[in-house]
Amino acid sequence: MHQQSVTAMTAAMESAAKTAGLTVLSTRTGTDFHGGPTTGFAFGLGSDTTKERTLHLELSQSFDFQQPELLPEITKYLAEAALRLRNPRPDCYVTLAGLPIRFDSFAWPFHLSTSGADTYVVHGMAHLEDGTSSALHAKVAASMTVTFADIVPAPEQPYAETFIYNAIRKTLDQGQMEMLKSGNRQPVPVTTRYYSRWKKTFVFTDTTEDARMDFLALKLYWLSGVLGGGQPVWIADPRDAQYLNTNIHQLQQAAAGLAREGLAQPGSDAHFASPTARLMERADRYHSMLADALARTKPTFNEEMRHGHTNM
Repeated sequence: MHQQSVTAMTAAMESAAKTAGLTVLSTRTGTDFHGGPTTGFAFGLGSDTTKERTLHLELSQSFDFQQPELLPEITKYLAEAALRLRNPRPDCYVTLAGLPIRFDSFAWPFHLSTSGADTYVVHGMAHLEDGTSSALHAKVAASMTVTFADIVPAPEQPYAETFIYNAIRKTLDQGQMEMLKSGNRQPVPVTTRYYSRWKKTFVFTDTTEDARMDFLALKLYWLSGVLGGGQPVWIADPRDAQYLNTNIHQLQQAAAGLAREGLAQPGSDAHFASPTARLMERADRYHSMLADALARTKPTFNEEMRHGHTNM
């Protein structure tokens, strides 16, 4: 039964990946935090995909995403990933406060907290990615309450990755998590404050049109200009839309505004853009924002959290 389960999941994932325009590069078996069996997949846009543009997905072997209520979300997840993998650095994001960060080493799926708390936890890392090979990073223990877990279709990577990444960005914006050269895991609580039951949508940070334009300019500067060699980046990522409490149409409008101001150069694909020389001249501004964002975490940081007392 074990091998049959893996074979069935692999066949289903290959079909979903093909629909999304992705190639399954490899599969492997593994274990979760508590030793339960998992199946891992590596996806790319083609067989010659580079390491930097590879998507890694880890699922519980018992998970059946073919269920009618679960399949649409994973299909959507893979379709979005296919666009995100066209970014020069698809593992990198920016925060509203001005931090360019890279996410990695997330140990999906969620596991029950070992501290006895009634929460589900996933461990991962957020690195400062400013083009200097900085050693600053944060080891993360993102937790969601049982109440919040009821909102999520399944405690698996495709259904939670977006809001977990955005909760980490929000926590950094609030100065409640610190980038360090070493240290223990820092908690990122994900509660119902991040979800509107009335609107049935996630809620992070309200933004104006000007704020969205500033965010996209920041994204183009770091992810394309500094880290991506000027290659175009996806301007209407739904993951950013959720983080900014907006939608992809408004992100596209913000990108059009940047183009009118001579700050963004649309790519051959209208969904992508790169920074102009005029935008890259803002280097001093964006490096000052980065320094301020890093400094902001320290005076307001909870000392219990600073020393890694998370018991997760």
